[in-house]
Amino acid sequence: MIDSSFPTDADVVVIGAGALGLATTFALARAGAGRVVLLDQFEPATQASARAAGLFKLLQFSEVKTRLAARSMAIVRGFEAETGVPLPFVDSGSIYAARTPQHASMVEAEVEDGRGWGVELVRIDNAEAHRLAPYLAGNNLLSAYLVPGDIYVEEPRSMLLAFWQAAERLGARVIGHAPVTGIRVEGGAVTAVETPHGEIRTPLVVDSAGVWSRIVGRMAGADVPVQPVRHHLRITSPVAGIEAKQPVVRLIDAATYVRPARGGVMYGGFEQDPLALDPETIEGFSMDKLPFDHHVNDRFRDAVIDEFPDLATTTVQEQRGGMFTMTADGMFLVGPSDAARGFWVASGCNGSGFSLSAGIGSVLAEWIVGGAPPFDVSALDPNRFATENLSDEELRGAGIWQYVNYYTPAGA
Repeated sequence: MIDSSFPTDADVVVIGAGALGLATTFALARAGAGRVVLLDQFEPATQASARAAGLFKLLQFSEVKTRLAARSMAIVRGFEAETGVPLPFVDSGSIYAARTPQHASMVEAEVEDGRGWGVELVRIDNAEAHRLAPYLAGNNLLSAYLVPGDIYVEEPRSMLLAFWQAAERLGARVIGHAPVTGIRVEGGAVTAVETPHGEIRTPLVVDSAGVWSRIVGRMAGADVPVQPVRHHLRITSPVAGIEAKQPVVRLIDAATYVRPARGGVMYGGFEQDPLALDPETIEGFSMDKLPFDHHVNDRFRDAVIDEFPDLATTTVQEQRGGMFTMTADGMFLVGPSDAARGFWVASGCNGSGFSLSAGIGSVLAEWIVGGAPPFDVSALDPNRFATENLSDEELRGAGIWQYVNYYTPAGA
């Protein structure tokens, strides 16, 4: 039986209610895209994005990601004033640092690029690093920079709920427990989305299904080449002297980040032997079925304990496992697919999906409604791998390499 309250027509259907899907839905509704419907097979805002670290960083590895980061932060900073919906964030700044000569050289090169792309960066010495972030000993830093503009969202789900609420205030519909079972393509163009609740006729679909985005892509005859990779983090019990506005610290030689969290600290990172998964091989896969290995977090702790001595004595309050969608070149997949007219992609987060989601959503909305993106995003073309014919094994290997080298993109 078809649910009589379920929509039968839409101008845009967005699939996947994580950060990218919710931000895109809000941006489309804000841009006047018409009837916008967001579908998710689970309760919206409960999967990988809800398990993120909540970190926003301006220092990125490319100009297009830097512009998206700046746009995302501007949207988050001005969200409550514009929409009336609270979106709590912490104006903390961050410290980007390295302890080895090789990684210090990388920091200097990235800082030079970042300044060229308009990022404010301030060189600091070890004493200043410790003063700004007292939980960081700062004894062995060879290169350290303060990024004053960085922020974080304490509880990631709060941002997802803010986009959800604001989108619905603008007339969008967000519907959970509505898995997409098919995408109808006729004459080379999207015409409808199929669900157990009924069909929604639509000329435009945005695939923001995260770790399931490749499955959704196949429904429209499109390859969305992403490799899901597990990511772990840990939150400690409260630590004396920790304050929310103390800077996030990224220690790149250990591929580890640390930030204040709930009176203690959160830490996580990018291990050298990550677990790559294919949701299609796990029946009924959801984040609740993600295998967890606390030894991964133990290794992060041990790698940085000299710089963060409190980690030796604090107890664990929470351990969290999520997933990143990695691409072969470490860049997002954003824009229209050549496989079918009206099929668009917002995937391939590569560890930055939560923090860049607001920017990507706004770019897609301007592109869909206005006919062109606000700036050059050709580096994110979702069709760029079409001629490479990557095998699943090659994609897996490339995705793992990108994950392992998140803080060392040159393979240092």
